[in-house]
Amino acid sequence: MGLDYGYDIYLPPRRIPRALAVLAEHAPTHDRQPLDLTLPGGARLVLPFTSLWWSDPVDASTSDTVELDTSILFDADDEVLAYADECGLPVRDDGRVQVGYVYLRVRFRSLPHPDYAVLEFAAATSRMSRLFDRSLTVGQFFTGLTATAGGACCLFDTGDGGPERVRRLNGESVDEMIGAGRFPDLAALAATWPDPGEGPDPGTL
Repeated sequence: MGLDYGYDIYLPPRRIPRALAVLAEHAPTHDRQPLDLTLPGGARLVLPFTSLWWSDPVDASTSDTVELDTSILFDADDEVLAYADECGLPVRDDGRVQVGYVYLRVRFRSLPHPDYAVLEFAAATSRMSRLFDRSLTVGQFFTGLTATAGGACCLFDTGDGGPERVRRLNGESVDEMIGAGRFPDLAALAATWPDPGEGPDPGTL
């Protein structure tokens, strides 16, 4: 069985449109038909992604989740360059490498805190999982997206039942494991998040 690593971003539901719009700014647009997505609350976005491999309009206004298939342009550090070489991917003129598909499940009510949503980014292969684990710029992308969207928390998740690593929390960069120290479990971590009507201010990625 392969590796299944990913990053989870917890944020107030009202900030999902901003998070997805910023994500779209870091995706290639030339190779796919735009996806028309309607979110709970009625917000509509046009995104350079597919949903379950289709580009048909998706009305998630009454759904608990939505599935997206994304490609992301990551800045090239040594790990990203090695991944690009192994996979035969070009380095763009702007120094970024297109990595995808990265699967994204948006849960509009997260399990540890139902008043928070979560963006669950999952690597598609074991090789991509190792990239997520080792690359500084990949990690910085997801923590930066958390900050830009005004998210409360970013976790690195090994997806195998092992403990998640907290990478960003309440506006600060951190590096702590769940299951030890301050956070014996996800519930203890979620208890530190601010009221979803407040929270850290969105920044810039």
